[in-house]
Amino acid sequence: MYNIRMKRISFVRIFFYFVFVMLCMIYIVWSAQILFAQTSVDERERQLKEQLEKIEREQLEVEKNLNAQKAQSATIERDVNVLSGQIKQAQLNISKKNLAINELGQDIDIKDQTVSQLNAKMDRSRDALAQLIRRTKELEDVSLAEILLTQDDISDFFINLDTYNKLGDSLDILFDEIREIRGLTEEEKKILEEKQNKERDVKAEIEAEKRRVAQKESEKKELLGVSKQTEQTYSTILEAKRQQAAAIRSALFQLRDSAGISFGDALKYAEEASKATGVRTAFILAILKQETDLGKNVGTCNRVGDPESKLWYNIMPGPTDGSWRDDQTIYKRIVKQLGRPEIGTPLSCPLGNGWGGAMGPSQFIPATWQGYESRLKAVLGTSPDPWNPKHAFTATAMYVQDLGASAGGYTAEHTAALKYYAGNNWSLPQNAFYGNSVMNHAAALQTQIDFLNDVE
Repeated sequence: MYNIRMKRISFVRIFFYFVFVMLCMIYIVWSAQILFAQTSVDERERQLKEQLEKIEREQLEVEKNLNAQKAQSATIERDVNVLSGQIKQAQLNISKKNLAINELGQDIDIKDQTVSQLNAKMDRSRDALAQLIRRTKELEDVSLAEILLTQDDISDFFINLDTYNKLGDSLDILFDEIREIRGLTEEEKKILEEKQNKERDVKAEIEAEKRRVAQKESEKKELLGVSKQTEQTYSTILEAKRQQAAAIRSALFQLRDSAGISFGDALKYAEEASKATGVRTAFILAILKQETDLGKNVGTCNRVGDPESKLWYNIMPGPTDGSWRDDQTIYKRIVKQLGRPEIGTPLSCPLGNGWGGAMGPSQFIPATWQGYESRLKAVLGTSPDPWNPKHAFTATAMYVQDLGASAGGYTAEHTAALKYYAGNNWSLPQNAFYGNSVMNHAAALQTQIDFLNDVE
């Protein structure tokens, strides 16, 4: 019995030292990998910095020449040179962003490897912890009397007791290490996700630049086609562009649950809202266009002649409906304040078994609108009206600003659009269509806005 006990305790002691050595080796290897990776990162950053500085010098030169060309009187030659400069400018932007993609891609690879290494280290630490726990349990199953009876010398007892205590200390160390690794892993995953989002944003910017290049190339080709003809032909082209710009501005920009307005007015309202919030003009327009498109399928309630089931007091929650909000009371206050009728003021219909009652182009429910009234009044200088297009544009911009759209970039805007539509359920796959559609609208609208700015 004595020999068995001693062998068991000796084995545990050897096992403890083995685990200690193994953890030291893990740390040494991991540290060496990080040091090597950092050296590679420093060299790569130096090379990328040199390339970036070269591109930025070229950009400054192109911008200088472009400004000089724009200052000249309008001629075919001047416009061709301007377009060439704009194309070169866009191409340099693409080159610059491709460098950023390259840097981000390598950083993502390194972060991905770091996360994998941390996960592997955590797995090894968990395995070591599991074995230590099993060995500690074996010792705990032996009573103090059994240990004393198996010891020929009292000093053996204290040696074995010390081994047991060391096992306990090892458990504490491993627990702390696993907690630390878990924290590092989560931090690295967060950094990795941020870099992946940034890469996604830069790729979207490159696609936008490519669209600009294609548009400018088309315009340049058209001008070169008439470069050997008279300036009268050139004047005809300029006049055609002005007419096209006028047609875009006068085109109807439809709004949900409100009368449509001209695109020119919509652009003006969106630009004003953009200045107040920092949200991109095209994105504000895209949200409102998407809501209008959605409204075509959802329909409108609370109109004169609608059945009672579609009237305001049946489609929105009230004080006795057990909901977290009382939209009915707020709605009555809003329409009374604005001099609008309770029945006959359009509201959105319920989706499925949910509540309806969202108001105007921005589709705010009364409770949400109430939360923005003071901010809107401070900007607009008057009592805000959900069915007033200008007020709705400003409200939409404020809301998506609060959802992170003012940070700019594809990821921030796409996420804000999804949250605008689905709230806390924004990340569910079935809601992805909304964000994708908004970003497609934004790209098309940005092209129109760029054209109008060029004609001016």
